[in-house]
Amino acid sequence: MTAAPSGPAFSVHDIPFSTRGSWFGISPVVAEKTIADDLHLVSHQNGMHAVLRLVPLDTTTGDRAATGPHATPSLLSWTGAEGRIDLSYESPDTVRLRGAGLGLHIGAAAATLTPFSGTYFYPEPGTGAYVFTSYETGRRYRVTVLSGTVAEASGTQRLGSAARGVTIGAEAGAVWEVAVEEYETARRPYASSASFGQVVAAAHGAFSSFVDAVAPWRSSRTPAAELAAYVLWSATVRPRGFVTRPAVLMSKHWMDKVWSWDHCFNALALAPGSPALALDQFALPFDHQDETGALPDSVAHSEILYNFVKPPIHGWALRHLRRRLPDPLGEAELAEVYDRLARWTDFWLTMRRAPGATLPHYQHGNDSGWDNATTFDPERVIVTADLSAFLVLQLRELAELAGKLGLPDDTRRWTRTAAATQAALLDELWTGDRFVARSAHTGATWTSSSLLDLMPVVLGEHLPENIGDALADRIEAHLTAYGLATELPTSPHYLDDGYWRGPIWAPATVLIEDGLRRAGHDRLADEISTRFRALCETSGFAENFDALTGAGLRDRAYTWTAGSYLLLAEAHELRHAETTEAVGG
Repeated sequence: MTAAPSGPAFSVHDIPFSTRGSWFGISPVVAEKTIADDLHLVSHQNGMHAVLRLVPLDTTTGDRAATGPHATPSLLSWTGAEGRIDLSYESPDTVRLRGAGLGLHIGAAAATLTPFSGTYFYPEPGTGAYVFTSYETGRRYRVTVLSGTVAEASGTQRLGSAARGVTIGAEAGAVWEVAVEEYETARRPYASSASFGQVVAAAHGAFSSFVDAVAPWRSSRTPAAELAAYVLWSATVRPRGFVTRPAVLMSKHWMDKVWSWDHCFNALALAPGSPALALDQFALPFDHQDETGALPDSVAHSEILYNFVKPPIHGWALRHLRRRLPDPLGEAELAEVYDRLARWTDFWLTMRRAPGATLPHYQHGNDSGWDNATTFDPERVIVTADLSAFLVLQLRELAELAGKLGLPDDTRRWTRTAAATQAALLDELWTGDRFVARSAHTGATWTSSSLLDLMPVVLGEHLPENIGDALADRIEAHLTAYGLATELPTSPHYLDDGYWRGPIWAPATVLIEDGLRRAGHDRLADEISTRFRALCETSGFAENFDALTGAGLRDRAYTWTAGSYLLLAEAHELRHAETTEAVGG
């Protein structure tokens, strides 16, 4: 068995092994925060479901073999004292497996309790293949033996709770090989002229082309860039169900959706090297905009949720996206994105402003993206400074787009509304040294120790200098050795694993770093970037991180964390190049 092409190594306990376009991955994660002893084929159609269990076997005893799985972007391997099994993606819906010295049992992941649920298993007549049909995913999974032998097939055509699966092996010194396909109702018998080595080489080439496109700037100063690119690449799925475009899921662990602000950070990271995919990321939630202009909270294969929204960071994101794309948007593209962004903005101006109010309100912490931030402890339906700041940036972006589209009346209207909103923000929520939150019902105000209260720094150059300076001072108090804690560590409400009540998050880091830099606070912005990049380089791309230890928390393969690393790493490399050129010049 030949060695695989090189690439960044990673643990499948942290990052699922998958490929661009696939709706399934290989990992031990079989339910939310539940990790199994064995690796599984885990589907993300109709929700997250472990479908097949993959168990390496000692060919002498038939018992589970002691193996250690390890992976690179093109090859997943189990290695043990007796031999080795390799797995690689031939296509988004087909994996090839090859083994020597070890056997493999491919079985239904979960017990079937009734004849009407779970997995049904049968031999396919005339082909020698075996098929698992999954009630949960609504798909079929066919195992075709290419070389070697079927040592056992148990539970075929059985109903009820019988175990079911197929065991593959080969004679001593020989190699076995199988293909596992995911499909819907029917498919012609498996056929391929590619050798296993060619499959691995093609997978390696596909990822290498992607990382060269999205991170051509990478160097020894950005050691996690290739793995960050893999996290994005491997979490991308083909259009299926409600997912109308190629989409980068937040993860191929349990966070297998697109939330309506997460997508912005991935779009920005992809823009220079993969512009079509970047534009698809930005547009996907807008494909499901409702009649009021609201975006859904999240989109998944079989589910769209409208019970909450997410903050209007899309104007901020679009301004950066347009500057990062290699080519400007055409007039038709510009008109479409303008119309969608205008409707999203009108939602906040009409549906989320109380009668007579200038500033909009959230209805719950989930609307802000900072679900349980302490800003929301006194009440949930509140007027906050971050929301108004995001809306000001969105209104300014609409004014600029209207100008490009030759809509002078719209330009004036958006410009006036932006100015009025910012004036009200400073008049109603700024106390002279900090921003407050306000009840949308009673008008009562309060402060908190949440970093959320400092998010108006995103206004950057539009902030009065004294306010920008005050925000920067308060932001620096949140900076730990690893990055920006979302709750002051000295706060009585701080929790190490408290979601938005302490841990470090990528989106807050990127938004604040950008706002500080645009407000002229380069030193602090540089420090925030440096610490967050170092955190990712040592702790990976977790959903969030313990602010005091740097440990990764929750879902360990989160794409907006990887995308945020790429954004900050690229900017760091460009600044380094500019400094080097200036010194050399």
